Amino acid sequence: MGTPPAPPYATIFYALHENEMLQRWSQQEFCADMDRWHGLHWKCETPLASVNFMDLTITIVNGRLETTLYEKAMNLYLYLPPHSSHPRGVFTGLIFRQVLQIRRLCSHKQDADGKILEFFHRLLPRGHTQEALGPIFDKAEKNAEAYLQLSPEERGGPKLQKSRDAHNQVFLHLQYHPFDPQSCEIQRIWREEILHPDGDTPLPEMENNEGHKVGINKLVVVYSRPLNLKNRFSVRDINGRGKSVSSHLAQWS
Repeated sequence: MGTPPAPPYATIFYALHENEMLQRWSQQEFCADMDRWHGLHWKCETPLASVNFMDLTITIVNGRLETTLYEKAMNLYLYLPPHSSHPRGVFTGLIFRQVLQIRRLCSHKQDADGKILEFFHRLLPRGHTQEALGPIFDKAEKNAEAYLQLSPEERGGPKLQKSRDAHNQVFLHLQYHPFDPQSCEIQRIWREEILHPDGDTPLPEMENNEGHKVGINKLVVVYSRPLNLKNRFSVRDINGRGKSVSSHLAQWS
């Protein structure tokens, strides 16, 4: 939608008019008037006890809201295959995130159990095995259970800590390759040779020319993926990178 703040702008703009109109008009009048605003066509539905919103299905049951995970019917569930060239933690993080999301969004444990089992079985056609997935799902369940037992203040603690540590860390940006040293090996070298070198001053205690301590005590290894076939052969009008596919075909003919 163009500039990043565009969706919030649109939401605020229409929320103001929606509040004003709902106070004066019926639903039918409201929908008709909204269609005359700014060339957009609005689809109005009869109010129901259940609605799909984002990744939720929200239902009113006995005066209370109950939620479950909503998944589009056309979703192909094309999860990363085991041979995909990604850092090892990416796939593990995918499972941890999805299990936690299901546990948070589903009001009933039995419903969440079914959704997680469906997720597990959707990974099998992608090439993963039950033997490899089982331990990851066990850890993901323990992680979700521990997280949900935390108070809102405790859940926000890591984010606050990351914000405080932002000035005391440096980033090492690498293009990922499966045969390169793993990030844990890079971190080991960082700790032994730079952060706390044997017989030398630790990096955080070193001072600059003005006598201020460096304070750097953390290395964050971040990866970017190399260009894929789509990046290399499709047209990119945004930044001018790439040529049309036909131009490549002409060179090969």
